[in-house]
Amino acid sequence: MKSGFVSIIGRPNVGKSTLLNSIIGKKIAITSNKAQTTRNIIQGIYNDSDTQIVFIDTPGIHKPKYKLGKYLNKQSYVMMDDVDVIILMVDATKSLGTGDKFVIERLKQTNKKVILVINKIDKISNEEILRKIEEYKDLYDFSEIVPLSSLKNKNVDTLIEVLKKYLTDEIKYYDNEIITNVKPSFIIAEYVREKVLELTNEEVPHSVNCVVEAMDYKKNIVDIKVCIIVDRDNLKKIIIGKNGAMLKEIGSRSRFDIEKYLGKKVYLELYVKSIKNWRDKEKYLQEFGFKEYE
Repeated sequence: MKSGFVSIIGRPNVGKSTLLNSIIGKKIAITSNKAQTTRNIIQGIYNDSDTQIVFIDTPGIHKPKYKLGKYLNKQSYVMMDDVDVIILMVDATKSLGTGDKFVIERLKQTNKKVILVINKIDKISNEEILRKIEEYKDLYDFSEIVPLSSLKNKNVDTLIEVLKKYLTDEIKYYDNEIITNVKPSFIIAEYVREKVLELTNEEVPHSVNCVVEAMDYKKNIVDIKVCIIVDRDNLKKIIIGKNGAMLKEIGSRSRFDIEKYLGKKVYLELYVKSIKNWRDKEKYLQEFGFKEYE
């Protein structure tokens, strides 16, 4: 039995959460085309006949504008140190930029094995894949380089086999039926936030947080109440929409995913609350579970 902890790091929007969901085979981390979708450390537990790998999905490393952003970066930095192997994920369709180089420079401060994962190879040619490999090889001494497509589940099995070579623990950290460390209420709140991200643009997605305020399991249905939090009153109006149309659509899409996740009928109540500049206020960051890392 081999086991270990593997952190998935990288810039925003490279596909870290999609990879985690693909490995685990269930949607435990939300995804969107908006930057900074992931805001919390989420563990996904992979098991097979002789291996357990605890994957850690981290927030995308970015230049922060708010105290929340500083928290998210610190989470990612800590997860470079407290694991056995680091996956650096990059987007094959994007040019190598200063952000990628910044992350690589930060990796030089760790002594961990680092595997480069070049994601979204389904969108580029084999020649372009080879060029990407050569480009990154010159920047860092990666232990392995694995091109894959997390969305198409291409070469994900190859990544698992590569990781097994670097696992040194012989402890089973979780029972087989456990696939994540986060509670159902967290996943449900994230499903709602994902739908807000899908349906809104500009500043709205970055200012939104969702919190489950009540879950009542009844015989044939689960009553759930979720608060959608924004940092300005005008954004509250956008999320509610004309005659409540936007909020209704968010609720409809969210309920579909929540029912699939819980395996039960759901009565979902949503309401919107404005808390001015919550992303810069320590009180609310702590209240919403954004832990300060030293």
